[in-house]
Amino acid sequence: MGNELHKENSPYLQQHAENPVHWKAWNEDTLALARKENKPLLISVGYAACHWCHVMEKESFEDPQVAAVMNRYFINIKVDREERPDIDQLYMSAVQIMTGNGGWPMNVVALPDGRPFWGGTYFKKQQWLSTLKQLGELYHSDLPKVEEYAEKLTEGLQIVNMVPPAEDKSLPNATAISEAVAHWSTYMDPVYGGRKGAPKFMMPVNLNFLLQYATLTGDRETEDHFKTTLDHMLRGGIYDQLGGGFARYSTDERWHVPHFEMMLYDNAQLLTTYALAWRKYKDPDHLEAIHGIYNFITRELQGEKGEFYSSLDADSLNDEGKMEEGAYYTWTKAELEEILGDDFNLFARAYHIDARGHWEEGRYVLLKTSATEELMKDHGIDRARLNNTLEACKNKLLEVRKKRQSPGLDDKCLTSWNALTITGMTHAYLATGETKFLETALKNLAFIEQVMTQSDGGVIHNYRRGTRGTIEGFLEDYAFLIEAYINLYQAGCGDAYLLKARGFTNYVIDNFYDPENGMFRFTSIRTTQLVSTPIEKSDNVTPASNSAMAHNLFLLAALFGNTGYRNICDEMLRRMKGDLSAYAYSHANWLSLALRYTHPFYEVAISGSNAVQEARKLQTDYLPNVLVAPAEQPGNIPLLRDRHQSGKTLFYVCRDRQCNLPVNNLEACKAQLGPHSP
Repeated sequence: MGNELHKENSPYLQQHAENPVHWKAWNEDTLALARKENKPLLISVGYAACHWCHVMEKESFEDPQVAAVMNRYFINIKVDREERPDIDQLYMSAVQIMTGNGGWPMNVVALPDGRPFWGGTYFKKQQWLSTLKQLGELYHSDLPKVEEYAEKLTEGLQIVNMVPPAEDKSLPNATAISEAVAHWSTYMDPVYGGRKGAPKFMMPVNLNFLLQYATLTGDRETEDHFKTTLDHMLRGGIYDQLGGGFARYSTDERWHVPHFEMMLYDNAQLLTTYALAWRKYKDPDHLEAIHGIYNFITRELQGEKGEFYSSLDADSLNDEGKMEEGAYYTWTKAELEEILGDDFNLFARAYHIDARGHWEEGRYVLLKTSATEELMKDHGIDRARLNNTLEACKNKLLEVRKKRQSPGLDDKCLTSWNALTITGMTHAYLATGETKFLETALKNLAFIEQVMTQSDGGVIHNYRRGTRGTIEGFLEDYAFLIEAYINLYQAGCGDAYLLKARGFTNYVIDNFYDPENGMFRFTSIRTTQLVSTPIEKSDNVTPASNSAMAHNLFLLAALFGNTGYRNICDEMLRRMKGDLSAYAYSHANWLSLALRYTHPFYEVAISGSNAVQEARKLQTDYLPNVLVAPAEQPGNIPLLRDRHQSGKTLFYVCRDRQCNLPVNNLEACKAQLGPHSP
């Protein structure tokens, strides 16, 4: 039988290709084998950059004794959670029902038909061995009991994936949103930002909502929390102070020591977050973050065709040739003194080479000081000289770091994460006016259109090293791609982008919509269904795909006057209304949509030869409840129909399908946009 993962294209699966475990990929042949041999499935889910996945592999999956037990009792399946988020969602829900917790590596035991009956996360070797023997013997000694439990658990999963109609047909009101934020605020860390306690995840979707809410309502506490979070994240070790980019999460409450894996999806979304913040506050630190994230993505995660890779590993080889978490990013004091020479003392003050910045075993994670004025005074230098000296130090350290063994690269490309990056690049372009961001976005979109799209109008989820994958696109792929097209349209790239957004939206309605639940399935109706079809309602580290799709429908309904789109969006929001107040933290993108209902939402149609230029000027400011529709030539977008007058650039500010008389300059347009306009 043997290990079959050498046949797979996923870097994560290939990492396990030499294990003595008889790993197989998730496919119909594997499931058929389990049924034929009457063996339960052992489904182990992880991803390439996952530190604890590596630990469990080394302790257990590389061990012949453990492998013998696994091979005796189970059909063993390895799953890359990033390639198969549908499988990950299904079994993560099962683990959370069974244990109350989740995480990776995730390990589940299921009947041959896929119904789970046991699950957990990381296990040490002896605990793993003991558990597997008990489960393997239980399956054969008391199968009816196992089947009964699996049936009840599957019923629970189906309930989780049901979205019943709301008894109250009204939409959320402003009071409900304020109450949700008030409840959420009790979990906010007033000192360091983010959620209280550790570990700390950045959650860009939450930050974007808080900025929108604070701007529309004038809530100073929420605004202060948003700014505090961004500032502490950027000064912390979670941000790579040398090369730019953010790690996945902080292991402590101060954003000091990261879990060193670097994910595309985090950095793509944070590019949007810091771009929105720059548009509102014009804080130089936010601009620095935009460029730092851009440099990281394009330096470490961009391929020759413009595609974006998935992640960098947390682990890399240290000086002794052993794999160690954070080895690539951390420094000893002796190393820094040798490299920086006379500038060491200044650098040490600026980046906390002291008790605060110390991590473990004499190694330091760089933290940026907030005491810049004090630093300048103590060293008798002005800001320009300080910045130049520190920049020179960072460049020296980067050159040394390049000679270290780089963390492992997961070089597969996912349509969903690439689309999030296009959106981030587009926001960075609108915020700064720098064309490199737009050029990067358009090059990536060309890759998606040429490589990832199919003749039937759908998309493929995965790609690696010249080989397009075979996994059909999930709802997240379409939702984030549609969002990217809408953003590029607003940036002035032309009607064609909006028409493509509409085309993909219609495809999603035809292939993913579940009328009974009033939501979209995570998987297409054309794909082989799992024992329970996931419906993604709650945000995680990326927005819930249904919430992203609802935003798309709201915007496209306004642009095309499509009441069908709006009706679906309305019903989705109604069904989610009960979760918004009870679980605000994990439904921020739904709350963001609700703000478009409870506060004035404007469509700004700009026509004429300077329409694109004026649209870009308008969007250099933060305008959370404004949709911009520029057109230099007459076209077929309903919002812009009959809006052109020869030789004039005109601004039409519309709300609730009613448009004001046109004005002919940007300032007059801004004056009509309410209190959130600068």
